[in-house]
Amino acid sequence: MPLDYSGQNLRGHSFKGQNLEGANFSYADIRSANFTNAKLNGANFSHATAGLQKRWIVFLILVSCLLSGISGFLWVSNLVLGSLIFDTSNFTNQITGWMSLIVFTLIMLFFITIRQELIALGVVIIAFATSIGIAVIGAIIVGVIFGNRVGVLAVTSAVSFAGAVAVAFSVTGAITIFVAAAIAIAGNKAGCVAGCVAVAIKGVFVGFGCSAGVILSVYMAWRAMKGDKKYSLVRNIAIAFAAIGGTNFRNADLTDANFTEATLKSTDLRNATLNRTCFAKTKLLNRVRPGNTYLQNAQLRELLITRQGQDKNLDRLDLRGVNLQEAILTDASFIGADLSEANLQGAILTDASFIGANLSKANLQDADLSRAKLVKAQLDATDFTGATLTGAYIEDWGITSDTKFDGVRCEYVYMRLPTKEHPDPLRKPDNNKEVFADGEFGDFIKPIVDTLDLYHNQGVDPRAIAISFKQLAENHPEADLRIVGMEVRGEDKFLLRAKTADSANKSELSAEYFTTYNQLKGLPDREIRSLLAEKDSRIRSLETMVMTALERPSFYSSTQIQEVSSMTSNPGGFSIGGSVGGNVNNVQGDNNRAVQGDNNQAVLGDGNQVTQQNQVGATAETTLTKDDIIKLFAELEALIKKAELPADTKEEVIEDLSAAKNATDKEEPNKERALKKLTDVTEALENTSKSVEAGQKIWTTAKPIIMKVASWLGAAAGSYLLGL
Repeated sequence: MPLDYSGQNLRGHSFKGQNLEGANFSYADIRSANFTNAKLNGANFSHATAGLQKRWIVFLILVSCLLSGISGFLWVSNLVLGSLIFDTSNFTNQITGWMSLIVFTLIMLFFITIRQELIALGVVIIAFATSIGIAVIGAIIVGVIFGNRVGVLAVTSAVSFAGAVAVAFSVTGAITIFVAAAIAIAGNKAGCVAGCVAVAIKGVFVGFGCSAGVILSVYMAWRAMKGDKKYSLVRNIAIAFAAIGGTNFRNADLTDANFTEATLKSTDLRNATLNRTCFAKTKLLNRVRPGNTYLQNAQLRELLITRQGQDKNLDRLDLRGVNLQEAILTDASFIGADLSEANLQGAILTDASFIGANLSKANLQDADLSRAKLVKAQLDATDFTGATLTGAYIEDWGITSDTKFDGVRCEYVYMRLPTKEHPDPLRKPDNNKEVFADGEFGDFIKPIVDTLDLYHNQGVDPRAIAISFKQLAENHPEADLRIVGMEVRGEDKFLLRAKTADSANKSELSAEYFTTYNQLKGLPDREIRSLLAEKDSRIRSLETMVMTALERPSFYSSTQIQEVSSMTSNPGGFSIGGSVGGNVNNVQGDNNRAVQGDNNQAVLGDGNQVTQQNQVGATAETTLTKDDIIKLFAELEALIKKAELPADTKEEVIEDLSAAKNATDKEEPNKERALKKLTDVTEALENTSKSVEAGQKIWTTAKPIIMKVASWLGAAAGSYLLGL
């Protein structure tokens, strides 16, 4: 059971290295408590008060006053020495004065350097700015300790010693002028007058320099406390000093910890693990010592506190593990940002841009991503459970089998981000009047990632593909490999897509396949033919299918996904073993040609072609015998001879039918050859039906016969033969 420290006084208590997972520290006083190296996963610090105990506050105030006094002394000493340039009676004093004045000038140049951001020059002269720098640091230390209410007083107090000295010297200068005038009037001697004037000038010089130093110190302290990046070094030093003795979370694991409405000034969070840590409405988060955590970013700190990020530009920021639960981030830009393991549950992200962003393992449950741009986003193991994705742009998004889409609400998506060259965003569903029903989007998108994709992009060799895939199936029967689709991309690029068992390691299977494939491609043609000769007709059928797809992509169909018999005993799909009549679930890419079977899910890309037939299965006519098929071939041949077709077409079709019949009428029918010839017949008749009236009639009569014969020969449902 998690420990409960809620509401307790834990000031100065040490929890160093303890396991406090899920502990409750809500409303507790944890000032100066030590949580170094503690495990605080899921701990609750809501409304807790962190920071410094009173004795540490007193100590740091005294130190800051001491620093201010030292700085004032150094500053005034430098000015007093500089005033010696007016001592015309002593050359040595003048030399000392000029050297001091040079130092003073360099200090002024230092501040000009900061203003102009000339870092190189600043490094050279930074040594001469020690006194004024100490004053400013002391000012901010006091400001950090006391917080915003006394910020102005803190700055003034921090430079009080320098200011007091400056005022004293200013007053001294004024008094000196009056004294000098009185002496001049009383004594009426020229030498006395000259000496008094020299003293007066020295006093004015020192007084003016001290006043300028005070004003400069106040300005720098004020700008640093406002977060001016030009003075970030000064601010960081002051905050680090003010965190001494404060609440210490250094190296602690604060994953999923809750700091809602907690007060965190003077808190050390260096090297703490802040994955999904909640900082909603946290007070004085800008006064923590962040180290290298994401809290060093002022813009992000504000967003974590307010949860208001409309139109925010967070491009390319490291936002790993941030907690923006229920934040309003409409129109926000996260282009190229790293949001891995971030918590965006329930966030409103409408119209937000995540182009090229990393959202792997991020929590997007119930988030509203309507019209969000998820183009090329990395989404491995991202949780979209219950999220809204209507109108989202998902071009080339990197979803995986571990990406969760349970209960996603989505009416439609766009497969491409519109550009001037390609204005069509490719809406899915294609019919603008249709939308996905509840739960359909998950079914639509799942086949895209739930397959083993074997992509060949150089010198595709159908024989090597057939042998390599058969070898892979034989070596890994537990993988339950089933070919479910093929794509021809461009001139000679080819994708073989296979379904696998859920437990299969797709990366290892792909590596093994291509190792075999590349070895086979390097073999002489004679050895390839020898390997094929050793294989049965099943492997040759797969080779023929791949070759046909490559040679005639416009004709590619599951006709070529024919019965290849047992490579394994897997049913369904292009079962490498068993009948072929299952589903080709998904085809992606541009200008692809594909044919799908029953209950197909999606065809994505430009110019894709689909042939679909959902009622005829590969085993529909299992009661037919070889003699029945011979009679059907004869019936087809008689129909063709009677038809008024072009002479050359009729002759070609009759010749192919005769070859198909002869291949079937053997003791062991050559179904592969018969099916290939029947395919040629089917293509010829289909083309003739589009141009000749007699061809339309013969096609209508011949089609049912072709379907029966093709089914017996092993053609799959949804094929060109069975459903054009």
